[in-house]
Parts: sequence; C-alpha cells; structure tokens
Amino acid sequence: MNSKKLTHFILGAMVLGVLVGYLVNLYGAGTSFPDQYVLYISILTDVFLRLIKMIIAPLVFATLVVGIAKMGDASTIGRVGLKTFSWFISMSLVSLLLGLVMVNILHPGIGVELTLPEIAANTGLNKASLNFPDFVRHIFPVSIFDAMAKNEILQIVVFAVFFGVGAAGMGARADEFIRNLDMLSHIMLKITTAVMKMAPIAVFSAVSSVIAENGVSILMTYGKFMLSFYAAIFTLWIVIILISSLVLKNRTWTLVKMLREPALLAFTTASSEAAYPMTLERVERFGCKNKIASFVLPVGYSFNLDGSMMYCTFAAIFIAQVYGIEMELSQQLLMLLVLMITSKGIAGVPRASLLVIAATLSQFNLPEAGVLLILGVDHFLDMARSATNVLGNGLATAVISKWEGELEG
Repeated sequence: MNSKKLTHFILGAMVLGVLVGYLVNLYGAGTSFPDQYVLYISILTDVFLRLIKMIIAPLVFATLVVGIAKMGDASTIGRVGLKTFSWFISMSLVSLLLGLVMVNILHPGIGVELTLPEIAANTGLNKASLNFPDFVRHIFPVSIFDAMAKNEILQIVVFAVFFGVGAAGMGARADEFIRNLDMLSHIMLKITTAVMKMAPIAVFSAVSSVIAENGVSILMTYGKFMLSFYAAIFTLWIVIILISSLVLKNRTWTLVKMLREPALLAFTTASSEAAYPMTLERVERFGCKNKIASFVLPVGYSFNLDGSMMYCTFAAIFIAQVYGIEMELSQQLLMLLVLMITSKGIAGVPRASLLVIAATLSQFNLPEAGVLLILGVDHFLDMARSATNVLGNGLATAVISKWEGELEG
C-alpha cells in the first residue's frame, strides 16, 4: 500500500468511525450497547498499538547503536548531543511561551458555561508518579531487558549510547556485529510495512469508540476550548516550520509534505509512538543520515514533545480562566519555567500531560479539580498534540543533520 493510498484509507476510516460512533451513541442511548461496543471495538486499536510498540524497542536499539558506531569518536557524539539538546530546549520554551500567549489572546475559559467540579474533587491522577528527581533516576536503566520489556524509550537510548560508544571503540572487530544490528533494523522496518496495513482499521476503531462513548455533543460543549487549542496548535506548526526553514531553507516544505502520513497516523490514533517507525523512514528518505536520525529521533520522543508542552500552559491557564482566577504575568512566566522542568518527565507516563498540569495547578493555588473539566475531551486534544510531536521531531532531525553536514540532497 503506497503512502497516498494509506492517507486516503486513514481519512476514510476516520470519517466512517465518526459516523458509526455517532449512530452507536444515538441509538444505543439508555442501553449497555455503547459500552459493549467500546469494549470490543477498542481491541482493534489496542492490537495495532501493541504491534507498533513491539517494533519500537528493537528498532530504536539497533538503529541507535549502528548510528553511534558509525559516528566514531566520543567527541562527535558529544557535539551532536549538545546541538540536539540545545534545539530541544529552545523549542520547548517556544512551545510553552506560545501556549501562554495564545490562551491569553483567545481567552477560551472566559464565559464558558461548564459545570464546575468541586474544588476538593478527586481527579484520580497519581501526581506522585511524576517528579523531577524520580525522572532523573528513571533515565538510567537497571536492566536493558526490563527497559525493552516496558518499552522505556529513554532508558533504551541511554543503554544504546553506552553500547554504541563501546562498539565504536572495538574498531574493526565489531564490524560484523554492527552489520547484523543494521540488518535487524531493516527487518523491523519490513515488519512495520506489514503492520501499517492495519492502520485504517485501528483508526476506525479509535475514533468510533471515542464518539460512541462520549457522543458528538461533548465536542459542542467544549467547542470554544477545542477550537482555541487547535488554533494555537496550528500557530505552533507555522512557528516550528518557519524556525526550521532558517536552517533547511526551501527544503522545509518538502519534509513537511513527507511527514504528512506519519503525522496523520499520530493524529488519528492519538499516539506519536505509532508513527515512530514511519517518521524514521521518512526523515532518512529526505536525506538525513541514519547515524543522526537514529540518535535525534528517539531522544526527541522524550525531550521534544512540542504539542504536549504547549498543552500544559494552555490548559493550566484555561482552568484558571474558567474559575475566574486572574494570574499576573509574573506568575504565568514562573509557571512556564516550572513546566519547562516538570514536562521533561512527560514521556512514558500514561496521561502525563494531565499529571503535569495537575501538579502545576496545586503549586500555584489553582483548583486541581479543574483537570476534570478537560478529561472528557483530552483524547481529541491528544490527537493534535501527537501530530505536532511528530512534526517537531521530524524537523528537528533534519535541522541537526544539516548542522552536522550530514543532510543529503
């Protein structure tokens, strides 16, 4: 299935999913049928995401070790790492600041007639699972097998960096092993091609189950908030593309077009992980050398989640607006700095964006229960966040490759 056909099938599956989900919700109202439908149809999405996650750990490990071994000396690795993290930190600040600016311009929480939850209401989110000291400890794996079993991308990256540096130090003696790892990565990409044929079915399942469970009416209730956030995300896309074009010049739009399919897949499944193998394949086809792409892209999945970071500032100020709490500019900027640190633990934690927001609200004396306001539509917002994360990481990979003189074409 070529990329154009896949795009059409995914879009068609999304439209069909909305229609079927609406009919299930409408005609199954008052019965257990919608719940039963969601229970069984969501199996298809879960199977697809599990198949993708099955591929990611060996793919990340193999490509990263091969890439680092090809880089050679530790100074090159350090230089690429410094450029990568400088870009990620800069884009994190841009995303958080733009979210702050847009929520203050659009005021999505002003005049919204929503039933406010009790201030002491329990959000059901375990904030204790997300704090900076634990995140730093979590970076380093106790066992690579445990990290792979749990799909801990960041821990796999750390081990692969050490392993790759060690392999590079072995010289010619490690060549055969590196060639075998290179073959492993190509086998994983071959499996990805087969798994991707199931993508339209997974998209239909994901979209129809969400609509069947919540109904189309929830989109109307939160219309102002959702439209405002999507406008902010669209603005972030433009900013990321413009900043990237300072380095990539006219080729930027070519890459954006090439990232269309992985971004669409991430959008429709609300999972940027689902698009990882395809994103890697697209940036390499664009001209990024494997040794750069295999380093920048997996690290970006932990440190460069532009859409998720924008959501943190946007949602936090939205909650303050709904409760009628005015925050001074100095408080908002302080919140931005706090989010800059806490958001680095966002990867690999379920509903991590909501955890970060809940933890931040309590630090600034804002009602933590406000998180309950956005729980119902979080999936629809996660769709936009996931697509943005794919775009940001794809462009970051190309930018670092260009800086290193490793971009072909």
